[in-house]
Amino acid sequence: MSLEFLLRLFGMIVFAIVGWKIGDTLGDPDTQIRFIIVLVLAGAALGLLITPWVTIRPYRWVRRSIRQVPAQTLIAATVGLIIGLIIAALTAFPLSLLPEPWRSIFPFASLIFFAYLGATVMMMRERDFFAILGGRFSREAARGGSDKPILLDTSVIIDGRVADISRTGFLDGTLMIPRFVLAELQHIADSSDPLRRNRGRRGLDMLNKLQKDSVVPIRITDLDVEDVHEVDDKLVRLAKNLHCAILTNDYNLNRVAELQGVRVLNINELANAIRAIVLPGENMKVRLVQEGKELNQGVAYLDDGTMVVVENGKKQIGNLVDVVVTRMLQTNQGRMIFAMVENDKK
Repeated sequence: MSLEFLLRLFGMIVFAIVGWKIGDTLGDPDTQIRFIIVLVLAGAALGLLITPWVTIRPYRWVRRSIRQVPAQTLIAATVGLIIGLIIAALTAFPLSLLPEPWRSIFPFASLIFFAYLGATVMMMRERDFFAILGGRFSREAARGGSDKPILLDTSVIIDGRVADISRTGFLDGTLMIPRFVLAELQHIADSSDPLRRNRGRRGLDMLNKLQKDSVVPIRITDLDVEDVHEVDDKLVRLAKNLHCAILTNDYNLNRVAELQGVRVLNINELANAIRAIVLPGENMKVRLVQEGKELNQGVAYLDDGTMVVVENGKKQIGNLVDVVVTRMLQTNQGRMIFAMVENDKK
């Protein structure tokens, strides 16, 4: 038996009693019984219908909203609210000396105004507030940094390049991994598909490396979006709530986030702006796992998920072969390396 059902029963009883009291007070003695019965039934129906909307559902909405707000923001808002209430209390006495009706209106209006103003100002200036409390104000000012988090998605953790980028100091702000992203990474690592399983395990290894080597803070957060189920949708909604960026190399997530006004840091776009790591003529060893789209092509994947298309590699599928890079294609969707079997080149 659910809590909502019990609340509906309780509300039905309470509203029925209220209907009975009203009917007993206002009813005509000749038709009082009929009047009471009608009001009792109407009250019971009304209580059964609206009780969850005035009890548990507002509570759940407030709980969801609070879970999506960072702890620092909640603390800052609470401190601001207390300061606002203190200021309102100090102004209550002089305002109560005004003539009617102002002496009854202004103290209450002052309470609402200063409480709202205090909470709003502290939320807007929370970074400075916590920097002063933590003694980090001068360091943050010198570094010119930002305390806004950067959300990491699953693909960018598996990719692994974020560990190297964060170690260089180019990323500024806390790198935040939501618990639902970690759960998806674990699900991939437990997959029955060997390729997916290896990618998931690589992602867990990269996350461990990131936590050890990064020069910026790494934080696992329990912030969630309960009314959304897809991980990408959760990330976009959470980024909008936190007013922060998403770090990814997923092209589709990149497009969806940009359409909703969320800032995206795309590692593939960064890689596209610099020189490629693999150059034509270099040798590498890859395991061919499937056929390519063209005749006699074989396809392999690097640990970071980069596709390697090998000419005349179809007959070597399942084998570990030496290949020579012929060219590399870099787009916003990722890298693609073209190669040929080393023996064929000779």
